[in-house]
Amino acid sequence: MVLDRHRSAVVAAAVVVPLLVCALVVPFRDSVANTNAALGLVLVVVAAGATGIRLAGFLAAVSSAAWFDFFLTEPYHRFAITDRADIETTVLLVLVGAAVTEVALWGRRQQARASRQEGYLNGVVSTAGLVAAGSSQPAVLVEHIAEQLVEVLGIDDCRFHDGARAGLPLLHRDGTVTRDGRPVNVDRVGLPTDTQTELLVQHAGDVRGRFLLTASTRVARPSLDQRRVGVALADQAGAALSPTPNHHSAET
Repeated sequence: MVLDRHRSAVVAAAVVVPLLVCALVVPFRDSVANTNAALGLVLVVVAAGATGIRLAGFLAAVSSAAWFDFFLTEPYHRFAITDRADIETTVLLVLVGAAVTEVALWGRRQQARASRQEGYLNGVVSTAGLVAAGSSQPAVLVEHIAEQLVEVLGIDDCRFHDGARAGLPLLHRDGTVTRDGRPVNVDRVGLPTDTQTELLVQHAGDVRGRFLLTASTRVARPSLDQRRVGVALADQAGAALSPTPNHHSAET
């Protein structure tokens, strides 16, 4: 609700602020070159586009072009332009608005991606530290890793089983997914929703169990990087479940 109100306020400002700027310039239009006024409007368009709201950037550009035409180009107070330079300036206002908005959206997507990757890496590192320290029981660590898998892969549920494979779709170590031996295009169709997906828990080549990944209420499309992080987390579970050297010595 708060985000919706913020978005609405930004969009409204993108429409109104260019009108106010042009109206303020009207008393000085005989002494202020249109190119200078256009630069002021460009700042407004850039500010709207930098919010990352595509609609705000587009509306700011259109509003700037429209009110620039209405107030600052001859014939005044009409939506008509006769001077070629003013026409070019108006077109540039729209193009700048579109370009800045798209660049801002791209930057925000890159920032969000980097933030997610940092979060995944921190999760793997912290889990590895817990495994190495041996400060928690293996069952507690496995449960913790299952919760991380839900978050990293964007799925509904994750459960550990120590039994043999059940012939379900399989998430491989390289991040690919197969079903009945055929590859699944996760980026396009997502993880299977009609059944669970297996992620083997291994250590030193030995299978210690498997995580059953459930994505039934929505289509989950974890990226290849996310799936590889999931495999790395499963490996940490495998290390936690592996017998310690002392355990081997006691058995022998």
